[in-house]
Amino acid sequence: MTRDLIHDPHGGMPRLLEIMRRLRDPETGCPWDLDQDFASIAPYTIEEAYEVADAIERQAWDELKGELGDLLFQSVFHAQMAAERGLFTFDQVADAMSDKMVARHPHVFGEESRDKSADQQTADWEAIKAQERAAKARGGVLDDVALGLPALMRAVKLQKRAARVGFDWPSTDQVIDKIVEEAQELREATDPDHRREEFGDLLFVMANLARHMGIDPEEALRGANAKFTRRFGAVEAALSHAGKRPEESTLEEMDALWDAEKLREKAAKSS
Repeated sequence: MTRDLIHDPHGGMPRLLEIMRRLRDPETGCPWDLDQDFASIAPYTIEEAYEVADAIERQAWDELKGELGDLLFQSVFHAQMAAERGLFTFDQVADAMSDKMVARHPHVFGEESRDKSADQQTADWEAIKAQERAAKARGGVLDDVALGLPALMRAVKLQKRAARVGFDWPSTDQVIDKIVEEAQELREATDPDHRREEFGDLLFVMANLARHMGIDPEEALRGANAKFTRRFGAVEAALSHAGKRPEESTLEEMDALWDAEKLREKAAKSS
């Protein structure tokens, strides 16, 4: 029966759980899978989450199913290792998530009215999360902001958490003033350690500016990366048409081609 489930193309979630159990079987499992632990698998979990985001960013809907499956497998892997230690099972993970969603959506699953704005629902969500954190008896305001988050994302979360207790600049202008101040301190820094510290301070305040302006800094930087890749590709294509490579051209030549591509993009947007 187990073999039939493993090879059943429509076995769904039970099939995936059984495959994971077999991969970790001490006697017949895969040596690589058996050698893993929570710490060694965590980087793969982060990587798979980014690959899901990448597929969505590229609107590669034919790839998204597979990427979501890869991410789901990471949860299954962690849950299997937890079950082996007697910590919890995959069903308990699913139940915990279901309980959380029901508790955080009283306007859907409870008696509260659904007649409120999206902003009010967001405020209510944050209030419920704050109650949950208080129930966990965490000491400081920032204690449970995950250390493993990408640094830019964690910066925004730290700032949001501090803002909830009033530690925040009241206006965007003050944040911009702080950016000017931090940029000057970076300019004046002399040794490598000091430069790195001041550069980090500048990035942190830039993340704060993004938060004040309602911008996701990760998304904004991904957009800038994509724009740079697109425009540099156009520069390479123009050079190739002239029988040259970037390393065979001058900065001035590449800069002129870059500016030409910028103008072309602006004209295309306005047409």
